[in-house]
Amino acid sequence: MSIEAAGIAVPARRWIDEAVFLVFLLLAFIGLTPFHAPDPMIAQLGAAVQTGAGDAMRQVAYIAAFAAIVFVAMRRQGAGAFSSLPLVLLGLLTWCVVSALWSPEPAVTIRRAGLAIVLVVSAMMSVETLGAEKAMRLWRWVLLAVLVINIASAKFVANAVHPVGEADPALVGNWRGVYVHKNIAGAVGAMTALMFLFTPREKAWHKLGDLAVVALALFFTVMTHSKSSMGLLVIAALAGAVYRIAWRREIDRTIALVATGLAVVAGVVFFFSDQALFARLFSDPQQFTGRTQIWNAEIAYIRDHPLFGAGFGTFAGTGGVSPLARYVGGWVSSEAANGHNGYLQLLVTVGGIGFALAMVGLIVLPAIQFWRHGALAEKSVLFALFVFLALHNLMETDFLEGDGVAWVAYLLMLAVLGTMRRAEA
Repeated sequence: MSIEAAGIAVPARRWIDEAVFLVFLLLAFIGLTPFHAPDPMIAQLGAAVQTGAGDAMRQVAYIAAFAAIVFVAMRRQGAGAFSSLPLVLLGLLTWCVVSALWSPEPAVTIRRAGLAIVLVVSAMMSVETLGAEKAMRLWRWVLLAVLVINIASAKFVANAVHPVGEADPALVGNWRGVYVHKNIAGAVGAMTALMFLFTPREKAWHKLGDLAVVALALFFTVMTHSKSSMGLLVIAALAGAVYRIAWRREIDRTIALVATGLAVVAGVVFFFSDQALFARLFSDPQQFTGRTQIWNAEIAYIRDHPLFGAGFGTFAGTGGVSPLARYVGGWVSSEAANGHNGYLQLLVTVGGIGFALAMVGLIVLPAIQFWRHGALAEKSVLFALFVFLALHNLMETDFLEGDGVAWVAYLLMLAVLGTMRRAEA
């Protein structure tokens, strides 16, 4: 019996669709155990880990949300619901599963690839079902709710602030809200600021309200002391502003692109012109909060295993068989929770083949869609998020990293962008 025959009104069906999407958002951006005190080693390493890959309760919750999302999508579109899934991302996910054949822990690879599939399908189908505008509106409301909770909890919840006794004394007093680490909280605060800064508004009082939220999000991000998020927020905001202004005319777009390219080239030349500085940065294990030890080990592993990698999901939490074990000693090989660089970690785990698929699906194709004209005001929000998250992966690992909030945000950005493209076609 169809839902219409059963007497369920269209508004009720829409409410159900929205409720299912909200459940997915709340799982990703708050989780089942907010304010959970993290393992001390996670705090010491500054790892943005919130994967839930080994949490049976969270897995069940995501599978339930996934089943509900697929049901409502197929109820509306039938088999056409699967057309919202990008072919390149499907190829990447297939490669992740196939990598279990050479993974040292195939069961771990399959389980983590399964979670990746659930997240990609859930994000793409739910946004396609609701439409880009409604999905963005609900996403904004969730981010606003999380922001309010994060700020209020700093006063009333002990675990909302890194406490005295952290393995890394530099973390003490930094705000983290509902998350396990200030770097996660900082990224969410920065994304909230970008969302409310660039969302187009027709009424002035709506925009004033948005600017008030931006101010609160900036305040929270500063209180997290997440340096990477604060710096990238400025870059992303500038990129979003340039995109909204310059993409109106072909000549302005060309000028902006050339100017950006020249700035990037100048920065690279300046950095590499001082080889002593470059060598010192990457030979000193204390630079970049200890990340250089991990990066050097990753580069060495990639040099020896350029095509296939170690197997998806094997970087950490694989019973002491990290692919870096033979390349570096100490805490890096046994306790590093992620590679602190999404691009390098992809190369380590899925090799050059998987990396190529990821770059096409996650960077190249979205960039082509942003290059095209149309809906500039709406796309400027997505472009600011795209720049922020793509650059964030230079210092943290977000791509395919469990159900981390930055990875889910990236998927939602891709889903909204794809839905807008199909609507314009």
